[in-house]
Parts: sequence; structure tokens; C-alpha cells
Amino acid sequence: MKTSSTKPYLARALWEWCNDNGLTPLIQVQVGGEQTRVPVEFVKDGQIVLNIGPAATRNLTMNNVEIQFSARFGGVSREISVPWNAVKGLYARETGEGMLFSLEETETEDVVVAVEPAEPSMETSSPQKQKKPTLTVVK
Repeated sequence: MKTSSTKPYLARALWEWCNDNGLTPLIQVQVGGEQTRVPVEFVKDGQIVLNIGPAATRNLTMNNVEIQFSARFGGVSREISVPWNAVKGLYARETGEGMLFSLEETETEDVVVAVEPAEPSMETSSPQKQKKPTLTVVK
């Protein structure tokens, strides 16, 4: 018997947990399929990280097929559509807590990860000096 993917259910739960705790939910997306609609000018190394919090999105829907919403990029409203098979992970910006997903249809490889948050910098004027978050697999 074929069952539906666990990814949308787990991601919706993580999204709700982030919002309930005042955290910013981010999704990491592997860009490459025809069905993925994101602003390509913000894609780096075939990936993009999107803020899917209520303050950053409009008309957010997360059904069992895809995530869709409107968001502003550089002051321009864009329609975003990301199929679940392109979502690599969902985590809280502030704490790095979340989950990394496999890009395959089988969900047996999903693992919980901890993303080390960037070290707070006293100099906010220079984003290049801030340490980037890193992923750590927790087994």
C-alpha cells in the first residue's frame, strides 16, 4: 500500500511550532524543477532559503503537493510555488531547530537536524562579517 509523504505534515507542524514560539520559519529549497517558481536572481548554488512566516508572506498555503504564497523581493510582489519534493528542510532562523528532508519521494531518510545559529555580531552594518549557520545531523 502506497502512503502519502510525511514531509508536508511534518513541515506544517514545524511551521506551527515556529509561529507559536515567536520564531521565523525558513525553508531551504533545491531549485531546478519546472514546477518550482522562485525569484531566480536570489538563487545561489541551486538553492534558496525562503522566509515563510506570516509577516513575510501573503496567502500562504501548504497543501500535500506544494507550498504557495506571495512575497516581496526587492519591493516587488512575487508569486512563489515550491513542490514538496524540492524542499530540503524547514527550520527556525533564530535557533536553527528544525528538520532536514530527503529530496527523494521516499521519506525514510528524513532526519532531525540542528542548525547552529550565526554568532551575533556587534557590527550589523557588515553582513559579510557574520558567521553563516551550519547544519549538524542529530541521530
